[in-house]
Amino acid sequence: MHPTHLPLRLATGAFILNSGISKLGADEGTAQYLHGAAASAYPALFKDMEPTKFAKLLAYSEISVGAALLAPMVPSTVAGAALTGFGSSLLGMYFRTPSMTLDDGIRPSQEGIAVAKDAWLVGGGLTLLTQGLLGAAKSGVKSGVKSSKKAVRKATPGKR
Repeated sequence: MHPTHLPLRLATGAFILNSGISKLGADEGTAQYLHGAAASAYPALFKDMEPTKFAKLLAYSEISVGAALLAPMVPSTVAGAALTGFGSSLLGMYFRTPSMTLDDGIRPSQEGIAVAKDAWLVGGGLTLLTQGLLGAAKSGVKSGVKSSKKAVRKATPGKR
């Protein structure tokens, strides 16, 4: 993990992990609310799922994303992809729920403000993902240059 990723990974990872842990013991009303929001946004995926099972699935998903962000051995590309996917699913729910946006379909209504802020999760995830990919590409170029230099030295004995 690059040291500059630490603040982003700690802040978002701790928040998402805590959110997931708190949903593990969701009561029936909370489970129905969570399921209702997800089922209306993604009916093909969640319409037929029991609310309590959905709440557990959501809890375990959040715990997984939060733990991936907090674990230093998880590469930034993997943690960033998980965060981007998670944040994108929340923004998908935001854009698919008419009561969450104003008439223009973009700006948040009072009800949508809590979900609209999840755009930061997508931004953070994309930052980790692209920096991880660019870092891997850069190190690949460096190792390729080193290999090329070694090959040139072997091909031209006596010159160093």
